[in-house]
Amino acid sequence: MSAPKVKWLDRRIARPGPYLALCLSEEEFHAALAHLRILDRPPFVNPGADATAHYCTNPKGESACLVCLRSDSDRSGVEIAGLLVHEAVHVWQEYARTIGETAPGSEQEAYAVQCIAQELMQAYADRIK
Repeated sequence: MSAPKVKWLDRRIARPGPYLALCLSEEEFHAALAHLRILDRPPFVNPGADATAHYCTNPKGESACLVCLRSDSDRSGVEIAGLLVHEAVHVWQEYARTIGETAPGSEQEAYAVQCIAQELMQAYADRIK
């Protein structure tokens, strides 16, 4: 059986920003790590969490954020949206940290989180159709 294909999302927060993917299963997560040539295999979702944002750098020095969401429960759309916004904030925080931004403007931060959250929500919506 072949590994799931990774769907990389738009990196419009900044170029060259981190690659971004939504993983809804361990198989997708491991496929994304393999695509990036990342040998370390952290847990799909951290213990006790419903979602986790993983940050990694491939051998070429390119960064990626893999947002992993357990899709095995009966959460409402609002709960899913809340989890994705929460992880979008972590994606933004990591990106800001990697570029040395310690005091982003409030509008810059709000637009960045909005863009990341929209990408993640659209990816989720596209997958559950």
